[in-house]
Amino acid sequence: MTDSLFEIVEEPIQVEPIIKKVERREAGAITTFIGTVREWTKGKRTLYLEYQAYIPMAIKMFAKIGEEIEKKWPDTMVAITHRIGRLDISDIAVVIAVSSPHRKAAYEANEYAIERIKQIVPIWKKEHWEDGKTWIGDQLENVPYPDGKPDAKDVKS
Repeated sequence: MTDSLFEIVEEPIQVEPIIKKVERREAGAITTFIGTVREWTKGKRTLYLEYQAYIPMAIKMFAKIGEEIEKKWPDTMVAITHRIGRLDISDIAVVIAVSSPHRKAAYEANEYAIERIKQIVPIWKKEHWEDGKTWIGDQLENVPYPDGKPDAKDVKS
């Protein structure tokens, strides 16, 4: 982990250092979202996931989300870390920490962050099930990536 607010990492994510990035004297609330790998999806048993990302663009999009949050909820601060590579059941895939003077803004901004990550950040995953595997595509699962990554036209800036 570094001091950067926005990161893509290959090692297991430690939550406490991400919280420390947004901890500050003027914050009366810190919310965290921890996204983990679940075992069952739509009735299929997942064995593990593989995440990939277009890292430079993903970091840029995390920063854009941070800017959007600051505009919508002034005085908030956000840190986002997403893991790539192989993740087993219960491993942490993403952590979002938001600090704000008041709890409502922290909750709302945190929910906004995860939704925006799914909309604009070029991170995709391959699900490995008991009976096969497939690239899911974009995080909203609207665009399939049969070759395991998006075409350049699929990556939004």
